[in-house]
Amino acid sequence: MLLTEKQKDALGEIINIAFARTAASLSQLSGHRVLLDAPGVEVLAIDEVLAVLGNFIKDEVVSVHQIFSGPVSGDALLMLNYEGAVMLTDLLCEYHVPSQKLDASAREALTEVGNILLNSCLGVFGNLLHVQVSFSMPRLHLENLDKLLRSITIGTEELRYAVVVSTAFRIKESAVSGYLAIVLGVSSLDRLLRSIENWEQSHYA
Repeated sequence: MLLTEKQKDALGEIINIAFARTAASLSQLSGHRVLLDAPGVEVLAIDEVLAVLGNFIKDEVVSVHQIFSGPVSGDALLMLNYEGAVMLTDLLCEYHVPSQKLDASAREALTEVGNILLNSCLGVFGNLLHVQVSFSMPRLHLENLDKLLRSITIGTEELRYAVVVSTAFRIKESAVSGYLAIVLGVSSLDRLLRSIENWEQSHYA
């Protein structure tokens, strides 16, 4: 699905605001300066996501996701490849002994990172777009990408599109690439885009 340039710019600006809040929260939490790269934003049919992310995530995907509901409903996910997930927790948690596995403390830390990021994004959407959104507790999953994408459904509405945001966490001269995906049904995507257009018109009026 193609976005207009105005829709893409407005969506990118809103996500930038959320990423700035996330970076500030993670910096405070970890005691290290954390930056999130300016995001690249695409809207993809759900069956296109596997092809786009398949090169980045070849084996298991580590995901933290939250189901959200309201006028706009769906599933928000932070996705990292396994090596990136381990590296991110090592960088953020000085007490965590570097390893090649996601142990219990690493999983807890990663769930908190996902919680901060997803809450920031959904909160900014809600505040700026005047859309009331409630969301579940974040959950961490470890599975292959195809299985993850096939498992995503909300209620009786089939989820067909994903707002896919690519970024990188930059901490202590290292970078960990990841993806944020906001998976939506057709009606929710339409409401979101209309809300973004209204926000843009009032923002630049």
